[in-house]
Amino acid sequence: MNAQTHWMQKALNAGDPVRYWQIGPVAEERFDVPDAPMKGEMDPFFFLTKVKNFIPHEYPCRTIFAETYRGKRPEVRGDFEPQRWWLPFGSPRLDLSGFWFRPTRLATWVRTYIDAEVEGVATIRLGTCGGAVIWANGNEIGWMAPYSRNLEVKQEFDLPLVAGLNEVTIFFDDLAERDARYFFQLDYLSGPKARLSLPVPVAGSVAESLETALDGMHFDRPHYFGGDITLHLPTPLPVEVHANVAIEGDFMSRERFDDDFTLPAGAKTLAIGPSDGAPADFRHFRVTLSAGGFVASRSLGVEICHTERQGQAGATLSDRIVETLDEVSEHSERDTVRAFARLASGRGGADTDAMIEEILPSIEDCHDCADFSLVPLIWSRTVWGDDIGAATRGRIDAAILHYRYWMDEPGNDVQWYFSENHALLFHTSAYLAGHLLPEAVFVRSGRTGVEQSKVGAARVRAWLDHFEKWEMAEFNSAPYFPIDLKGLTALAALSPDQDIAERAKAGIVRLCEIIARSAHHGMVTAAQGRSYEHTLCAGSSLELSGVARLLWGKGWYGRRVHALPQLAVCLRDHGLEIPPALEAIADHRSDKHQEWRFAQGDGSFAALYHYKSEHFAMGSTVHYRWDEWGYQETVLHLRLGEKPEAAVWINHPGESIQFGYGRPSYWGGCGTVPRVQQYRGLAVVEFTLKPEQPDFTHAWFPQGDFDDVRVSGDTALARSGRGAVLLKGSGDLVAMEEGPSAGNELRQYGMTSRWIVRICESDDLSSVEHRFSTLAVSREADGILAIDDPEYGAVRFHPDGSVDAEGRRILRSDYTVVGEAIML
Repeated sequence: MNAQTHWMQKALNAGDPVRYWQIGPVAEERFDVPDAPMKGEMDPFFFLTKVKNFIPHEYPCRTIFAETYRGKRPEVRGDFEPQRWWLPFGSPRLDLSGFWFRPTRLATWVRTYIDAEVEGVATIRLGTCGGAVIWANGNEIGWMAPYSRNLEVKQEFDLPLVAGLNEVTIFFDDLAERDARYFFQLDYLSGPKARLSLPVPVAGSVAESLETALDGMHFDRPHYFGGDITLHLPTPLPVEVHANVAIEGDFMSRERFDDDFTLPAGAKTLAIGPSDGAPADFRHFRVTLSAGGFVASRSLGVEICHTERQGQAGATLSDRIVETLDEVSEHSERDTVRAFARLASGRGGADTDAMIEEILPSIEDCHDCADFSLVPLIWSRTVWGDDIGAATRGRIDAAILHYRYWMDEPGNDVQWYFSENHALLFHTSAYLAGHLLPEAVFVRSGRTGVEQSKVGAARVRAWLDHFEKWEMAEFNSAPYFPIDLKGLTALAALSPDQDIAERAKAGIVRLCEIIARSAHHGMVTAAQGRSYEHTLCAGSSLELSGVARLLWGKGWYGRRVHALPQLAVCLRDHGLEIPPALEAIADHRSDKHQEWRFAQGDGSFAALYHYKSEHFAMGSTVHYRWDEWGYQETVLHLRLGEKPEAAVWINHPGESIQFGYGRPSYWGGCGTVPRVQQYRGLAVVEFTLKPEQPDFTHAWFPQGDFDDVRVSGDTALARSGRGAVLLKGSGDLVAMEEGPSAGNELRQYGMTSRWIVRICESDDLSSVEHRFSTLAVSREADGILAIDDPEYGAVRFHPDGSVDAEGRRILRSDYTVVGEAIML
């Protein structure tokens, strides 16, 4: 240390994680292996994990990597070059998780200091999914190398400490394939009394002020439909601070927008600029603060939707088709979907070709999710090929012929073949690409186009067989409706086989029916098999909002879409008709209430219950994986009134970092799946958490989106329009007032917790509280949860998932794929 070094000092008690680090850059290098085929098929159960949330499928790159490196001392490379500081914000881990579209080797150096009162040996525990080497005061003390693909392994080490400062350095690395949990956690289990000392180039108090700013920073509202975007700081800054704000989309988005700001001493807000100039959708704002060479950052998330510019939807379907193609053509992210919309609406030309050229490298390189880009590209090339420049058209054809269409073709990529939505797009692409180029040879398979199309057709028919029997494996999932619609609309429009075209149209109609049944005024409001923070925390900008606007005149547009313009073209050019009766179902205005029960997934593994009136809606899973490790399932979701953003869901965070990359994440999915049971407007959610998981459950509860709200003790109430909800905890419900979720989150601490949820129609929260505040659960000896409801009377939730209420017995076995909707 030089004379200019200052220190941030933090308590370090026995059992604490070591949370503060200096961190170097993440070194990345491709890990390409010889092209080889894989064995396997679509796996409709891949996310029903058996060991924690570990996904078992292994690519050849992981097999070769493990054979080379697993169980051996990691190949240490590079040197420690401090670049920034890792501040935990409640997380026990140093977490650099992310998404890599090709197999990529990662390596990072980090350092911290332990200030021990006396000499001695500490016991530490290191947990990581990759490999790591640890040094103390320059001496290597151990290493581990499980390289276990997103499954954490822990190992204990002796850490010799001298009295005073001890440098602890860690090199860690891994192979990233798609979503990678790239982190480590170091726990100080026992040892001399000590504290953590982190070297910083400014006074420790200044560094801590930046930590305080980032820790408590939050947006001034949960959504932006106009006006300025402003971040509030918890306390005034003591010094001038430089701020960089990078606005990013979801993990597949290619866009990034950067702005720099200077905040004077005393600043309490950061004005980012007008929301109508920022990109729409749920966006991550990565805020980096620096002062005197000290640099730290964190991510926050917020939804942006340009509702003022978009105005009301067109009055007729034909108007809305034109409007949809206009919106996507002019305002969507630059990709093949936007290029498709432009070609479909007569906007071909140099800029449209450029959009295609910008995406082609990811297809040529077989990036994961390239199939999402390939389907609209094949459609565009097939129908509007003459409107694409000759050079671009030639490059498209070359990319089509060199692409890897299924795992049995040779390759070294990490495209995700196993999920239902990807499988549809791979098979659709092979089928339609082969038909487009019938005489050409497809390089990886060695087949002619005619042969490739024949193989693709057989696989499409097998996919349709499975879909027609069991429907969506990723049940009722808002982000995956558009992906299935992407494939089905392409088949409906372009299939040379009439049977496939008609079956695809029937599939589109069925998906639209499910959306309508599970929607509240056009917005899906239901349990979902796979969800993300960027789809849950968005309302108006979600693609299904745009689908509802196109079909039923109810909703708004976001910036990144998958199927919307394809659906519009199918309606315009290919004879697709959506039953008009679905409009009234999606935008329910009846005095009666709809109860919708159905099942999805192979073997009907997910039973789904949904209940809605004009003023509220709530959906949940039925007897679904109680107390197991979760993945990305949202098991209870509700909305109130007319505002899409007046939504509530309850989950157990899968990680402590907000807006991270975990599956499950902070809001998307459940670390532990709760027991959840619902009858009409009443639900009970019970959590029993695992010892190594975050010790609280929580509800998304956006107070700024409700017309009236109250939180006190174990009870929270909210109203939007004439829809109201009461939440009652087994312990106190704590409203977050600082940090990224300020004003939007209620927490209930404890390793066991219960939430009672009651929705109803009312314009007065006092009457709601008076009527339902005495709701209580009694647990009977046989595991039955009994509640006396003022409206429904005695409600008994059985441990087999069945429900007794109002003289009815609803059994788990009553749920079918066809489903049943009744009016109550």
